[in-house]
Amino acid sequence: MNAQHLDTLPQINGAPSTVETTVDQARQLFNTGVTKPLAWRLQQLKAMNSMVLDHTEDFTAALAADLGKHPSEAWLTEIGFITAEIAHTVKHLEAWLTPRKVSVPLALQPAQASTVLEPLGVVLVIAPWNYPLQLLLAPMVGALAAGNTVVGKPSELAPATSAALARWVPDYLDGAVTIIEGGVPETTELLEQRFDHIFYTGNGRVGRIVMAAAAKNLTPVTLELGGKSPVYIDDTVDMITAARRIAWGKFMNAGQTCVAPDYVLGTDSALAKLAKELPLAIEELYGTEPAHSLAYGRIINDDAFARITGLLAKDLADDAGSALVSGGRTDAATRYIEPTVIHVDAQAHLMQDEIFGPVLPLVTVASAQEAINFIQGRDKPLAVYVFSDDKGVRQDFTEQTTSGALNFGVPAAHLFVPGLPFGGVGESGIGSYHGHHSIETFSHRKAILDKPLAPDTMSLIYPPFGSLKKQVIKRFVAPAKKFRKD
Repeated sequence: MNAQHLDTLPQINGAPSTVETTVDQARQLFNTGVTKPLAWRLQQLKAMNSMVLDHTEDFTAALAADLGKHPSEAWLTEIGFITAEIAHTVKHLEAWLTPRKVSVPLALQPAQASTVLEPLGVVLVIAPWNYPLQLLLAPMVGALAAGNTVVGKPSELAPATSAALARWVPDYLDGAVTIIEGGVPETTELLEQRFDHIFYTGNGRVGRIVMAAAAKNLTPVTLELGGKSPVYIDDTVDMITAARRIAWGKFMNAGQTCVAPDYVLGTDSALAKLAKELPLAIEELYGTEPAHSLAYGRIINDDAFARITGLLAKDLADDAGSALVSGGRTDAATRYIEPTVIHVDAQAHLMQDEIFGPVLPLVTVASAQEAINFIQGRDKPLAVYVFSDDKGVRQDFTEQTTSGALNFGVPAAHLFVPGLPFGGVGESGIGSYHGHHSIETFSHRKAILDKPLAPDTMSLIYPPFGSLKKQVIKRFVAPAKKFRKD
């Protein structure tokens, strides 16, 4: 916690509270029942909205300090994204929480059945550094709307944003949300506590650690991971517009986006056309010198810079046919990597793991089916992007690939549709959220059955069993049905 806000925490023998005590405090608040009324939930959402709007300049400055984000990109992908999520949730929350009636079989009549959503309790949200504001607060929108209390752990790799959150959250969401700053030790201690749901966004390696820790208490988890999200493109599309959209999705936030296009698959003909247009699209977005563009970000830290540039250098040094299309310049002092496009083969170093940086490999395939086979042979990605006007190709990708999302004609934009669930599958994640899907994630759907004591029709299935009861049970309560084999 920010030092000037330590006095907001309970004290133990004159010392600031421990992580354990902070979690206990969140549970005590939840156990009072104060979080369950709709009015409380809406109040918290509106308070969070006020926080990000009142301190837009503070959060924008923090995002610029951490990642070099332009204020407009910060609004599009972080601040405005959160306010839009809040507005959508506030508008629909009452309807989402309405109990759902369920039909009751004739054998149990008279009776009424329904399901209701009830909050889980205390939720832990662990956020990454690449979208440090959005990916902490957007899950919290759902958790609070579902009636939970929340402990939030922002990333220590985005220290300015983490400090801003620790500074302002207590003023607007005091009690409902607690921010725990720090690094691995604090995260480890948090994972030792009992939560009712853990929501983690990051990589698969840490995701496994989170899942193992959660298993000790049988705590449900949502894991928003990543992976190599592929693009397929063919000759049927407007290559100029396609190149512009691919460049936007790839190089936004300097490529440090979990749903960024990781590589492009296409025939020789399609990739040749795309390779001609991508440098022009990059120039349109960031100018002839992206290093001087205020709209182009920087790599988060030296380790990430070294990893990305190392992969690029290895592929350019190998005799495997890698060829630079554009970009390639770097500056370690400013952690700048120029938007880079490179032809590689499937065995290239850049093709082994998620790049998470501004390098876009182009990989040649003979056909759409070979591209599908290529995708099928790898881990299930967070997203697949298809640029084709061929209905058959679109249908084949829909039916034959599995991914968290499938977009036609645009990368990344599905995140801005609040009605769509966002999440991965397999190695790219477990569970989903956004809009109504967040409420389902952070709630338990409880079954309710109400059967009057009179008349007691249940007596028809009580022992002892005679011929009449046998017929009632076989015909109405547990009937058997034969199905035709064809």
